[in-house]
Amino acid sequence: MRMQRSPELTAVLGLITCICVFHTTTAIDIPLEVEQLPTITAQSPSSLIAFPFDESFPMTCEAKGNPEPEFRWTKNGQEFDPSLDPRLMKEENSGTFVIPNNGNLTEYQGTYRCYVSNKLGTAISKEIEFIVPHVPKFPKETLDPVVVEEGQPFTLKCNPPKGIPPLQIYWMTINLQHIEQDERVSMGLNGDLYFSHAVEKDSRRDYCCFAAFPRIRTIVQKTAMSVIVQTKKSDMSPESANAILERKPSLLTPSTATSETQLVKGEDLKLECIAEGFPTPQVEWVKIGHQLPIKAKVENHGKLLLVPRVEQEDSGKYMCKAKNGLGEAVHYFTLKVEEPPEWVIEPESQLSMIGSDVLIKCSASGTPQPTITWRVNGELLQGAPAPNRKVFDDTIVLRNAKASDSAVYQCEASNKHGTLLSNANIMIMNLSPMILTKEGEDYSAVEGNGVMMHCNVFSSPPSTITWSKDDSSESVEGPRLTIHDNGSLEIYSVEKDDTGQYTCLAKNTEGSSAVDAMLYVKDPTRIVVAQEDLQILIGTTAQLSCLAEYDKSFSNDFELLWEKDDMKIALNNTENSRYFVEDGILQIINVSHRDQGVYTCVARTPVDRDTASALLMVLDVPDAPEYLVLSEHKSKSVKLKWIPGDDHNSSTTEFIIEYEESQWEPGNWKELLRVPGNHNSAVLKLHGHVDYRFRVSGLNAVGRGLPSEPTERYKTPPAAPDKNPENIKIEGHLPHEMDINWEPLLPIEHNGPGLEYKVSYRRQDVEEDWKEHMVKRHSFVVKNTPTFMPYEIKIQARNHQGWGPEPKIVTGYSGEDFPSAAPEDVAVEGLNSSVVKVSWTRVHKDKLHGHLGGYRINWWRLRSLVASKKSHGDKHTLTFPGDQSHATVPGLTPFSEYSLIVMTFNGRGNGPGSHPLNFKTPEGVPEKNPVFRVTDVQKHTVSLVWAPPLEPNGILTGYLLEYQLINDTEEVGPLQTVDISNPDTTKWNLRDLEPVSKYKFYLRSCTTVGCGPVVSEECTTTLETSEGLWKISEALNTSKTFHIIDGLDPGTEYTVRLIPNSWVDNSSIFEDVITTEFAGLASIHGGISTQGWFIGLMCAIALLTLIVLIACFVNRNKGGKYSVKEKEDLHPDVESQGMNDDTFCEYSDNDEKPLKGSQHSLSREIKAGDSGDSLVDYGDEDVQFNEDGSFIGEYAGRKEKRVSAEIKATIQTPA
Repeated sequence: MRMQRSPELTAVLGLITCICVFHTTTAIDIPLEVEQLPTITAQSPSSLIAFPFDESFPMTCEAKGNPEPEFRWTKNGQEFDPSLDPRLMKEENSGTFVIPNNGNLTEYQGTYRCYVSNKLGTAISKEIEFIVPHVPKFPKETLDPVVVEEGQPFTLKCNPPKGIPPLQIYWMTINLQHIEQDERVSMGLNGDLYFSHAVEKDSRRDYCCFAAFPRIRTIVQKTAMSVIVQTKKSDMSPESANAILERKPSLLTPSTATSETQLVKGEDLKLECIAEGFPTPQVEWVKIGHQLPIKAKVENHGKLLLVPRVEQEDSGKYMCKAKNGLGEAVHYFTLKVEEPPEWVIEPESQLSMIGSDVLIKCSASGTPQPTITWRVNGELLQGAPAPNRKVFDDTIVLRNAKASDSAVYQCEASNKHGTLLSNANIMIMNLSPMILTKEGEDYSAVEGNGVMMHCNVFSSPPSTITWSKDDSSESVEGPRLTIHDNGSLEIYSVEKDDTGQYTCLAKNTEGSSAVDAMLYVKDPTRIVVAQEDLQILIGTTAQLSCLAEYDKSFSNDFELLWEKDDMKIALNNTENSRYFVEDGILQIINVSHRDQGVYTCVARTPVDRDTASALLMVLDVPDAPEYLVLSEHKSKSVKLKWIPGDDHNSSTTEFIIEYEESQWEPGNWKELLRVPGNHNSAVLKLHGHVDYRFRVSGLNAVGRGLPSEPTERYKTPPAAPDKNPENIKIEGHLPHEMDINWEPLLPIEHNGPGLEYKVSYRRQDVEEDWKEHMVKRHSFVVKNTPTFMPYEIKIQARNHQGWGPEPKIVTGYSGEDFPSAAPEDVAVEGLNSSVVKVSWTRVHKDKLHGHLGGYRINWWRLRSLVASKKSHGDKHTLTFPGDQSHATVPGLTPFSEYSLIVMTFNGRGNGPGSHPLNFKTPEGVPEKNPVFRVTDVQKHTVSLVWAPPLEPNGILTGYLLEYQLINDTEEVGPLQTVDISNPDTTKWNLRDLEPVSKYKFYLRSCTTVGCGPVVSEECTTTLETSEGLWKISEALNTSKTFHIIDGLDPGTEYTVRLIPNSWVDNSSIFEDVITTEFAGLASIHGGISTQGWFIGLMCAIALLTLIVLIACFVNRNKGGKYSVKEKEDLHPDVESQGMNDDTFCEYSDNDEKPLKGSQHSLSREIKAGDSGDSLVDYGDEDVQFNEDGSFIGEYAGRKEKRVSAEIKATIQTPA
């Protein structure tokens, strides 16, 4: 009961409240380094049930304090020491003990409370009830059968045993079949089974009530009950025998007219009305004066009103009304909603200064109003009096508090629905600032982000906190800085200038304390290259890139991680791993469908992070379609439906339908139809007499997917053929026959057994009947036909079911014969030096004896107009399809005489040729020179040699020689021209050239028509004139075996060469280096002609010359020509031959490929005279060169082959 306050008391309380506001700190958290009252940190719930399946049951009580607290327990209000019971398990430095689940637990059942004490005071826990549930059981009893007349109500009682809630009740048969419940039969909240009226089927002997207690995992069964429903007497009239007397409703439960229900706020309201009567009554629910709550539900066929989690506004009167056609019955419920205690003001722990006044308030609400009980250190206030403590209703006042007044005050609020307990630690002390944050803490912050630097201070009275920077006495301040109540300094949007040392200073009346901290401002971490969304083919390697920038001070702490769908990717770098990261690139080997997802790159330092995500989509061929179904079966068609498979991120463009038949090619699947990818069905056109089955596969941009499982088989009935043979070909291989061929019908196109073909034909140009033949093969030969006459042909298919459609008529011709006439009036018109136009008169079609294939022109070269000899060249042929009267023949050699004939041809072959027609081609420009070389290079002069063109294409008039300076600069010198009018000239010396300069030389051969293509060569002149100059002797007769060279200097080294007279390159028959003797030694050893080495040299030259001559004569008599391969073997690349160091010659590849040269053997010459090529007699002063640079010619018995010797001297200083 509340006390009445006097006005004086109210004034005193107001004054005390004002004073305490300035001295009291609430909701304190005192560090353990400071002496303090005990505080309970963990305790067991207020109700602890000993379930039989649990191994043990902890009775928890944990606390903190300084000095370290001690624990004690009470049980049912009496002291209880767990350490005295050896079965209980006690933990060190803890109040917790554990009750093991062995033996009899009943002796531990009771209400426990934990007390935690040190020298400053005592805290107590709430009461903990340890409940040992007993195993619920139905009593053993013998139940008499329930006998009821048909139409009368009855009730089967359950009376379940008590146990740990919740309780669940079921009515079932002995075979565990649920008793069916409806508007007539229903179970009440108490577990009884109510029947509003009995019917005959209610008679049975196994009504069983089952009670389930899920928290203790127990189900118990009541003894089975028997019900006997007595029907009307059989001697009654049929009309009344099965009649049940109608009656108005009455309530089976509740049995009274009104009832009252009390619930605690938050519980579920359950009101039930079960009525009897016939017909079965219907139940309605109302709330008097109000609408039913919105959350209200009606269950159990209208007999149960359920309002979950009731509130105060759900209080009031409710009515149920049971009615049928004969009347109604009602019941009124009064609901009162009460509440357990709830804190209005919960007492809080306080830290106060010595000498201050302390107020402790505690108030609670509830229905009924809770009772407040005060304790101090676990004892009722009456048992621990204090002179400076006053109690005013819900407030305790401590006046002029001293350190000894420190204690734990307990406030307990309770009503019949529950109890609340709160411990409030009241600490009275004075203490200088104690900074709990470590000295020298380092803080790192990212530029642009915020940072919090801590300064955790404990003191009494509370301290004033200030922050300064870099030994400055001024307190830091500004719009970006905030000092929080807990002493922490927060800086928003950190800048580089914020780097430095910060000092936290705490002051109160008892003293001061300070601590330093260091702030480092770092560059932000940013991903600068992020992976975009990626589509990748299955089975390939995916690469996802990520490049980040970060503060370099974090080089050892920076991490670049990858996540997939917010899960970190484990990188183990083993053989089986498919993930590899190198230089920020994530590689996924052999991508599969499970790799699809969102990949996130995480760039992380100790102070910040940045992320970037990309979607990886795995592309694959479509999955196989499923659930193929055939419908709409017809003789020539069927409808196929399917469900498409997953397209794997690439839309299906087509579905391919295949079939397999079991007769002709079992197991071989063939394509039947393609439908667009947005279709999932198709009507299939089929052939007759085929046992089909079908399958479907999808096609997308990646490729074709696997086929589906095949359908069941579908066999079509036989039918006549749908089509006739196609691609009919009429050919005549012989003049009096006509071959008819066609593509046979495929086996699947037969549509039934017994397929054969009817071949019909007749002459097109005369009136005659069709001639018909039945065949089974796909060809037919018509014999004794006139040559090349038109026919009409048609072919029709037939099987046992009938004929195919009417066939189309095709036209063909009987066999061809060779043309019998040649083209006439053949004429030739020259278009240029190498192209002529040939014209003729067409052959009449009557002379063709077949289909005109076209015309052929054969031609051959008779001779070159440069030479006097005729030689029949190779025959050439050009074919001109179709009906032509003229044609162009290209590729002729200019300045030559040709002959040609023209003929026609058909499918059988060529006709006779026309009379040969001879014609001449005009002059043209020559071919390019096969050989063009630099042979001697001096300071101011260069010697050039060349060979005339192999095909002059006319009469040579001379050569055009041009040259210009091309030193390694962008500018070139003027082009100088030398016009050589003598066609027999093959050498030229250029003079007055610049020393040590690079020149390019151009040569073209000319006729009266013009000059031919150019050949070029490059060379660099020397710095000085060479000391060794080649000297050439007079021509030597080939019959000589030696030659004396005189006028040589003694003690000098010479190079001796034996060369052909028409030498044009560096090749020679023989070459050696000799050294002349000094003058004094010559007299001793005698003349050179007597020296053995010279005699041997001359003998070798003579022998070699003799062998060459013999080989040449043998070769001439055989008339053979050497193959290109032999020429290439004999003529190695000129560039591979060593050049004299004094020449500085360079060869250009700008205008032509390098030419080949060789050391020529006189025995290897090409036979002349009987060749179609233009050859000239090999003479003393002229020579022709092959394309490979070797010379060709003809030996004449009347002429002597001459060679020349040349010698080049190099000065050798005597030793």
